[in-house]
Amino acid sequence: MNILPFEAAERAADTLRARIEAPRVAIVLGSGLGAFAEQLVDAEVISYSDIEGFPSVGVVGHAGQLVVGRIHQNGPRVAALSGRVHLYEGHDANVIVHPTRTLGRWGIHSIVYTNAAGAIDPDFAPGNLMLITDHLNLTGMSPLTGHNDPRLGTRFPDMSQAYDAEACACFREAAVHQKVDLKEGVYAGLKGPSYETPAEIRMLGIVGANAVGMSTVCEVIAARHMGVRVAGISCITNFAAGLSDATLDHSEVKETADQARGAFVSLLNDGLARLDSLSG
Repeated sequence: MNILPFEAAERAADTLRARIEAPRVAIVLGSGLGAFAEQLVDAEVISYSDIEGFPSVGVVGHAGQLVVGRIHQNGPRVAALSGRVHLYEGHDANVIVHPTRTLGRWGIHSIVYTNAAGAIDPDFAPGNLMLITDHLNLTGMSPLTGHNDPRLGTRFPDMSQAYDAEACACFREAAVHQKVDLKEGVYAGLKGPSYETPAEIRMLGIVGANAVGMSTVCEVIAARHMGVRVAGISCITNFAAGLSDATLDHSEVKETADQARGAFVSLLNDGLARLDSLSG
């Protein structure tokens, strides 16, 4: 980025402050998961192109909009980032996490990161939802590399509880209440854009990954660096390489995410309302 990360986030947050008050909770919507933003009530939509430093979104299934609205009439307000950019598009890690840092400077207390992921755990199947309990950053990159600005966070942030226990509890309770079968596991974040080989999937399973994808980990690191509470949910959209005879294709990701829409939206509506109470 042309200016330092803190200044970039602060200027983008100023743009948002001039338009709308920050909610307490935000959610980042991954591939094919934008349906949640579409059902927000009394929504205000802001294009990424109107927020300084936000990169253009170029992947199918990512709208490139910030949507602020209520979960339901008289319900809590949330901010939804409908779409994200990825390392595989050629962006620097600081560009990837600029929206996260903007949310933090705007005044967001808690962020829920969602993504589409491939199943490594043999007990998972396409259409399942997985609460992320921890992650493996296998991208080879970190948004904290280089000079540390103490206005964003400490030089060596603790990541032993990257995914907040109380935030996770909100979604476990929501899953029970909404009768959603919510799996749990470790998310492995790789750079992409090629899907993994069967040998790589076997390796990931051995080191403890339950699902694999190409996003989220850098954003979570940046959020925790700022002291923002984090939760994560993966929509399992396909079996990882070697676990089925199907050819992996991004169109399958969006199709399966569409099929999981009902359970996904119900879980988020309930879980985010609980998280909003926690963040007050």
